Amino acid sequence: MSGRTPSQWEELTAADPGHSSWYVERFRGLAAQGADIVGEARLVDAMLDRGSRVLDAGCGPGRLGGYLHRAGHVVVGVDVDPVLIAAAEQDYPGPAWLVGDLAELDLPGRDVAADFDVIVCAGNVMTFLAPSTRGAVLAGFARHLAPAGRLVVGFGAERGYEFPRFLADAETAGFTVDQRFSTWDLRPFTDASDFLVAVFSLAESRAGTAGRP
Repeated sequence: MSGRTPSQWEELTAADPGHSSWYVERFRGLAAQGADIVGEARLVDAMLDRGSRVLDAGCGPGRLGGYLHRAGHVVVGVDVDPVLIAAAEQDYPGPAWLVGDLAELDLPGRDVAADFDVIVCAGNVMTFLAPSTRGAVLAGFARHLAPAGRLVVGFGAERGYEFPRFLADAETAGFTVDQRFSTWDLRPFTDASDFLVAVFSLAESRAGTAGRP
């Protein structure tokens, strides 16, 4: 689309055309070695009823969405990198894998329903966005989440997106933070934590349930 701001991931892969293939093979190799590459997905699975709808935002080569599909959920994965989407289609058939820019997320415009029960954005995806698009990405997540749905985001410190700034941006987009952890296995978050896993709900949804038994 004319005038679209490329993500930092796109800039990285433009400078190093082999990077995407390296990334795919890295996770294939880890899986072949028996490494745990789906810890994030196990956390998300624990939050859901069977058959829930999940948006894997910045899905990469499909490791999380593939696991959640096998666990019985309806999964849509979106990533800006067509090499990663092709790998997801090959390695994890079943989910709907779509090439797309999270800053321009409009799944109903592609005949995919919104109202996801969970949107998961792992793998440092938030730090690979163009900084000018972060607010648009978070606002897009809010538009695609079911009223009682939750957004789960995880990324590391020292990657150009300070945690307080991210939490403020999420609030501006309409989210309320429910929980913060320092790891995907739910270690407590402190001021010294170098990783953040944040679970959000829609602020208006929480306000709408105030006073209910």
